[in-house]
Formats: sequence, structure tokens, C-alpha cells
Amino acid sequence: MIESLSLPEFPAGHVWLCGAGPGDAGLLTLHAANALQQADVVVHDALIGADILGMARDDATLIYAGKRGGQSTSQGEISQQLVDLAKTGKRVLRLKGGDPFMFGRGAEEAQVLAANDIPFRIVPGISAGIGGLASAGIPVTHRDVNSAVTFVTGHDDATDWQAISKASPVIVIYMGLKRIDRIAKSLLQSGREAGEPVAIVTDASLPTQMVLETTLGTLEADLENTPMTPPAIICIGATVPLRHILKEEPTWATD
Repeated sequence: MIESLSLPEFPAGHVWLCGAGPGDAGLLTLHAANALQQADVVVHDALIGADILGMARDDATLIYAGKRGGQSTSQGEISQQLVDLAKTGKRVLRLKGGDPFMFGRGAEEAQVLAANDIPFRIVPGISAGIGGLASAGIPVTHRDVNSAVTFVTGHDDATDWQAISKASPVIVIYMGLKRIDRIAKSLLQSGREAGEPVAIVTDASLPTQMVLETTLGTLEADLENTPMTPPAIICIGATVPLRHILKEEPTWATD
């Protein structure tokens, strides 16, 4: 089917910065699938599953550029690697989980490519903060609940949780599982209610997906009883209980 579409050619010496979605290979965009079928080199993050990488050409070179399992590649090294590979005439696919511009450092990589006169293309992906929560039946907005939502990373000590608490009825947190206890306390100190619903979704959209529903006040105790491991996306706010109406989880998803 993809062959019948008029999809762009991946020119030699170009870099495509591509989002691979929250995990499920079915959530790849057609542009992402098209890129995988043409790329000479795929530079991928840790969150890219084997089923997605298996869509690459048989003769493509796969380069791991993740920050897990004891291996860590600096952002500067990754960006320079993209430049060096493109200069050899390779078609370089930089494959990132979610969307490359949603806390994915895609903009930083694009800046380096632009500074080195490397032609590039941005291929958006489904962000885990939207698609990952949707896979658990949690909408980030609902007309009866909220007219604003804030997406924030959980690893920045400079985050003004008081301002976020007052401004946003629904908060979606990336990379915040390790600090969620401190984040919850900051939100409570800023005036959020202890009974406010919280959902933690791990391995969103994958067969290993798990969902923990809790509240700001009971979050710490519930995590002790039900440990969760990254990658995780966290939603705080009144859209969380809608999950009981909206969820239609595949049979492979578990709670």
C-alpha cells in the first residue's frame, strides 16, 4: 500500500529527524515507514523497539545512540555523528521515540545540521504525552474538564511547579517517575488537592503497558506497593477518571 502513495525520496547526504511514536510500530507515520525503507544509516534511541528497527532495509547500518544500559552517548557526539555520516553521502535517519521536537532534542540536532549546511527534514511523530495516554484511555483535554494542558519534563529542578499548578488543570509529565514524589509534594504545597487523580502509564502502547491510577496524596504509598519502571508518562488532573469510560485496551495491555 505504501508503494502506491506519493511519498518523498530520501536524498543522499540528507538527514531526516524522525519521530517513531510512543512504541507500537502501528503508530509510525507513513513518512517514518518510508524513511526506514530508504535510509542507509539509522541512528536510534533506546526506546525504539526491534519491530520498528526491523522495518529498515536489510543492508542498513543501525547505530544505537541511547542513554540506557550503561551506555551513554553525549548529545554533542550524536549531533556530530549525524553531520559526519551525511558528509559521506549517506541517507541518515535519526529515529527518536515520540516526536523529535517534544523534549526529544530534535531542535538541537537540527541547529547543528543547519550550522554545518547539512540538508535535513523533520518528520513529526506521535508524542507519548498524547498517544501514550490515549492508549490507556486518558484524553489530555475534554471540553467539560479543561481548556489548557501543560506538558513538562520532570527532571528540571528549576521548574516552577507553583505557577504550573495554578495555570494548568491538567499536567502531563515526561521523564518524571524518579522525582514524582517530590513533584507531588510541590504541587500539594502549591494548592492542588490531595485527592486529585493521577495516572502513571509505563511502556505506553506496548504489550507490556501498565497503568497505575492513584492520587497526589496517596501516590508515594501506591508506588511502594506497585513499583513502576521507566519509560513512563504521568498525567495529573480530572481527565484521568475518564479512563473508566473511554478505555478500550487491547487484550495485551495489563493493569
